[in-house]
Amino acid sequence: MSIKEHLKKIGRGKDGARALSRAQAADLLGQVLDGAVSDLEIGAFCIAMRVKGETAEEMAGFLDALEPRLQRWSAPAHSPLPSVVLPSYNGARKLPVLTPLLAGLLAQTGLAVLWHGCATEDARAHPEAILPALDAAGLLSPELQPGRVCWVPTHRLQPGLQRLLDVRRSVGLRNSAHSLVKLMNPVAGPALLLSSYTHSEYLHSMSATLALTGANALLLRGTEGEPVADARRCPAMDAFVAGHSWRIQEAPSGPLAPVADLPTPDAEATRNWTAAALQGQRAIPEPIATQVRHTLELARRIASGQIPPPPHPSTP
Repeated sequence: MSIKEHLKKIGRGKDGARALSRAQAADLLGQVLDGAVSDLEIGAFCIAMRVKGETAEEMAGFLDALEPRLQRWSAPAHSPLPSVVLPSYNGARKLPVLTPLLAGLLAQTGLAVLWHGCATEDARAHPEAILPALDAAGLLSPELQPGRVCWVPTHRLQPGLQRLLDVRRSVGLRNSAHSLVKLMNPVAGPALLLSSYTHSEYLHSMSATLALTGANALLLRGTEGEPVADARRCPAMDAFVAGHSWRIQEAPSGPLAPVADLPTPDAEATRNWTAAALQGQRAIPEPIATQVRHTLELARRIASGQIPPPPHPSTP
């Protein structure tokens, strides 16, 4: 089907637009990723979905199109635990970007970490600038290994996806790709996705997609959109095992707690602080330590095949 027919459905405004089926969404994004459509059609797709909003069925269809086109990274052959997938696309504006610290701490527990991303806004500091801190700690690797972090730029995963993300620089608005990268799994083998949302409405849509696709994931409200717990207050976290979900961490009430030891947001200060923290010379913020503990617990649960019933509804 021509992308024109899909655009007719999704491009009729917030009230007139209709949702695509999972198969239609897969067909549409497949054409976009394969470069079979014009820049004008890509822009129309991005704006139409921005106005309409994505359904879980559509996001699942987008994942159906993306996953066979992804460059896959092989999971470690003899690792008893799933690899951790850490998407990093928002960067930071007001706070230090601590996703690299999270990646390093997870690796120090023995987990293999695939950390992927790219800068999508020039005005934000991107975690890639903090890579030297992981290198100094001996934690970087060009392939997935237990106890190491493998950094992969998005263009190596899927060039068409990078092209779609770059539309933001032209129109100034996010599009479906910015949610898609937080839901995809580039690992060939057992994996656990650490995903995040920025606004509460995305909690519901992302939870529905993770459940529909049978994902293994830890979902939380990220720090400025990055998948790392806010150092000032632990967010709520939801666990997913084969799509079954439950609340694994409740958010405490009360105001944000100041953290005196945090670095300033600039890259050099954050690099130095992260390197010191990974070497045990700085205290790890408790919310991030909590996230690491939950991730390791969830990885062990996945490896053992345990799928517990939710103790109560997981996502209100």
